[in-house]
Amino acid sequence: MATQLVRRVLGSQSNQILSATNLKPSSILPIARYFSADTTPIRATLFPGDGIGPEIAESVKQVFRTAEVPIEWEEHYVGTEVDPRTQSFLTWESLESVRRNGVGLKGPMATPIGKGHRSLNLTLRKELNLYANVRPCYSLPGYKTRYDDVNLITIRENTEGEYSGLEHQVVRGVVESLKIITRQASLRVAEYAFHYAKAHGRERVSAIHKANIMQRTDGLFLKCCREVAEKYPEIVYEEVVIDNCCMMLVKNPALFDVLVMPNLYGDIISDLCAGLIGGLGLTPSCNIGEGGIALAEAVHGSAPDIAGKNLANPTALLLSAVTMLRHLELHDKADRIQNAILNTIAEGKYRTADLGGSSTTTDFTKAICDHL
Repeated sequence: MATQLVRRVLGSQSNQILSATNLKPSSILPIARYFSADTTPIRATLFPGDGIGPEIAESVKQVFRTAEVPIEWEEHYVGTEVDPRTQSFLTWESLESVRRNGVGLKGPMATPIGKGHRSLNLTLRKELNLYANVRPCYSLPGYKTRYDDVNLITIRENTEGEYSGLEHQVVRGVVESLKIITRQASLRVAEYAFHYAKAHGRERVSAIHKANIMQRTDGLFLKCCREVAEKYPEIVYEEVVIDNCCMMLVKNPALFDVLVMPNLYGDIISDLCAGLIGGLGLTPSCNIGEGGIALAEAVHGSAPDIAGKNLANPTALLLSAVTMLRHLELHDKADRIQNAILNTIAEGKYRTADLGGSSTTTDFTKAICDHL
């Protein structure tokens, strides 16, 4: 029964789980393309991250070895001192590794408490120009939540908005934060959203906004979305106010297909959508940059309270690694690993504590490998 459920999900969604590519239609291949006989290792950057990061990164490496994925990891770790070239604990060499390899995988990173440095995640987005964060949210067979058949994609503009980091004190007791919306960034993320929808057989794109209040900033974002929508007449385009969007998602997530939105709204909505299917521990994520860079990541926290206890759930990082394989067009390997993950969860015999089970990280990973 579990296998049948998995096949049903894979049949309808395997083409829709993130294929992080450039905006060139020719670069997107059908899911039926199989792994080439050429097994020359592909170098990919790996940031194990903090807290539980190294443990779940080891799970990914173990699963990749079992599936004989031709990936050669180039590992980089968070430093202990601020690098003046990046103004953060990430070194310039680690950023250059992603630029050189063009693809990478990142575990959870917690910005150490201190002064004079940027958030680690913000540093990656800014320095690598990772302009779109793409998160598929879909119900997992055999894992029951309050909602059934959730199947939507959130695409978040990743570089500006309220997260531009431009704040100052006007007078004592009054501070001002600048929200930056540009035509270039808005067109870029809108183009990616519509291209993604067309390439993956999606029928609707919803632009999420608050233009009724922020008429100029969100108004510009909507203007850009409308401009791009005219080039895709086969895709239904709609505009939904952010607060109404939240209510509609909670009432009936099936009303949405692909959602595209500015930075702050995307941060909130993508986490809300993750909650619909069981939490951030089950949600894959990938950041898309210009020039074809793709940095897949687990978006949950570093969970220092369980670090080193062999209790962490590696599902989010594993599914994110699957999106990385799809970006590399290793679709056969991606299908096998995704199938093994979904089978393991659907059977219910091996689940970590956050999924209602009592298995260790090691047991859960071994169960996935056995399905391979």
